[in-house]
Amino acid sequence: RGRSYAHWKGQMLNSDELHELYEGLKLNNVNHYDYVLTGYTRDASFLATVVDIVQELKLQNSDLVYVCDPVMGDKWKGEGSMYVPKELLPVYRDRVVPVADIITPNQFEAELLTGRKIHTEKEALEVMDMLHAMGPETVVITSSDLQGSLGSDFLIALGSQRKTRADGTKVTQRIRMESPKVDADFVGTGDLFAAMLLAWTHKHPNNLKVRTCHQLLRKTKEKNSRVYHTRIWTTR
Repeated sequence: RGRSYAHWKGQMLNSDELHELYEGLKLNNVNHYDYVLTGYTRDASFLATVVDIVQELKLQNSDLVYVCDPVMGDKWKGEGSMYVPKELLPVYRDRVVPVADIITPNQFEAELLTGRKIHTEKEALEVMDMLHAMGPETVVITSSDLQGSLGSDFLIALGSQRKTRADGTKVTQRIRMESPKVDADFVGTGDLFAAMLLAWTHKHPNNLKVRTCHQLLRKTKEKNSRVYHTRIWTTR
């Protein structure tokens, strides 16, 4: 995320073009989906059109799962910075997140969406509860500055999933994952994480414990560290 290239080609898909593509899908009766996944965009009107499409798709299929990676920025050396236009924040916060079923912000993006800073794990859990209250049943903070039990060479991700039991009671499963940092520069890890999380939750909808993303990066780097630490707990 946030990496700059000396040269790039192509064009940004705008809201009118997205709408036209979707109309073509409808005309051919192929606009029936079980999942929708969105990531990086720089256009607020595009995001608004995504919301309209997701809402229409959910009318056709109430079981559709919308996975949103609210890509807005990240932290470098402790300082947060947005690398998309600032007008995207209220669209994500007020329109996109409320229709999402799963969201995968990093710590900085979770702070932006809730207006709350995270300094401790307790504050992170409170922020995830705020995000739950906005709509999504599953919230994963994909990376954080939090200090884990295994030291500074490990990256902490936090997950929270709200479920309704057969008797109607609601429970929240929490998961903290500490994974060894991979000493390499990767582009697109957020996209990879969101896609792998979608695939994992499709196969195991009641189990957030996933290591696939780190394993792929580790194998890419040809690093052999196999030390992990995971804690899972449930609250009402």
